Amino acid sequence: MRYLPNTPAEVKEMLDAIGVVSVRDLFSCIPNEVLLKEPPNLPPAMSEMEIESHLRMLGERNSGAAMRSFLGGGCYRHYSPAFIDQMLLRSEFYTAYTPYQPEASQGTLRAIFEYQTMVADLFGMDVSNASMYDGATAAAEAVMMVLRNDRKKRTRIVMATSLHPHYRETVQTYLAGFRGEIVLMEPDPQTGRIAERELAKITPDTAAVLFQYPNWFGVIENLSAVAAAAKAVEAWLIPVVIETTALGIITPPGAIGADVAVGEGQPLGLPLNFGGPGVGLFATKNEHVRKMPGRLVGKTVDREGSECFVLTLSAREQHIKREKATSNICTNQGLMALAVSMYLAAMGKEGLRNVALMNLKRRGLLVKALSATKARPAFSGPGYNELAILLPQKAETVAERMASEGVLAGVPASRYYPALDNVLVTAVTELHTPHDIELFAKTLAKVIGG
Repeated sequence: MRYLPNTPAEVKEMLDAIGVVSVRDLFSCIPNEVLLKEPPNLPPAMSEMEIESHLRMLGERNSGAAMRSFLGGGCYRHYSPAFIDQMLLRSEFYTAYTPYQPEASQGTLRAIFEYQTMVADLFGMDVSNASMYDGATAAAEAVMMVLRNDRKKRTRIVMATSLHPHYRETVQTYLAGFRGEIVLMEPDPQTGRIAERELAKITPDTAAVLFQYPNWFGVIENLSAVAAAAKAVEAWLIPVVIETTALGIITPPGAIGADVAVGEGQPLGLPLNFGGPGVGLFATKNEHVRKMPGRLVGKTVDREGSECFVLTLSAREQHIKREKATSNICTNQGLMALAVSMYLAAMGKEGLRNVALMNLKRRGLLVKALSATKARPAFSGPGYNELAILLPQKAETVAERMASEGVLAGVPASRYYPALDNVLVTAVTELHTPHDIELFAKTLAKVIGG
């Protein structure tokens, strides 16, 4: 926000123009009992240099900023090219809102169109919408879309417990006032994948199957088995991909027959800012395009034969759909979607593949480094980025001790899975050097002994 100071003369001129004696008169409608009787107890004003020094001192109290972080659990630290931040500073991007007037919004509309194209390509799906709030709400919207449009009017939703706990909670919250029964599939304690016996819960009365890969433990599910079980009963298949850099090397949702695919765009060029903002990715088949929440930008030709972009479809209730709206999503994460578009355009298919391979290699280095400690991988299933580590002690205690040594070791699984109190979920990305991983292993060995 710009700081626009006003001199006393300018203030008087404005008050005279509206026929008011003082600034206080502007607040005369506010009851006296709620007005402050004296100024708030704040320290004296500082000069610009003093406030910069004060803020720097406050920042130095944030010990976590200087620590080696191996946190993941849904938000991931990846390299973002410097040009993305610089491009986002352009005023036409960060001031843009809903592009209702295409004649004045061609830049924004084209950017959204490119975003849709790249997300659809990334997921291997036919079409993508123009972004959603975050991955969790995208997952919930996908389930709502199924319940509204399943031809057999089924209400049973089968969901893997290895789906991110926040995503599961969001789906459950959305369904609280909506018809729908949630049935959970448990993971195999050996592999970390959905247990094969649990697939029997996908019955003919199942409307949709919701699962994540790589899952919350970093394990890649048996995609063909889950897809086959869903397709055998004609249930909608909804894969969730939160660590989206993985799509540089693993099978995309479209290739396993996904009906709707959702995910989180934060790993694709968005920085970590206390858990947000993110951007929800949502893609589907062409046959479901009119059932999709959010909006869709299309490309056409104007009367003079020039290429142009328009807001083609919108599910928003404020538009002509009114009570027939398919979603209450009232805007999209346009700025974040633009950053994702810049990242994907800069990386390209080969670049994203290289990023994914680097992440896979780093995870392999972590597994190897653990062999010199009393810890080991908790699950045998193939994985990406995150690694669930089985410890000889409670993970919460180990994490606290490692933090005192300057290492943020990961997320104790017991926060969401009480039975796994000895499991620590640790994330490594391309930004973790071999030295970082060696430091992690040495600190872990020091903390747990051996």
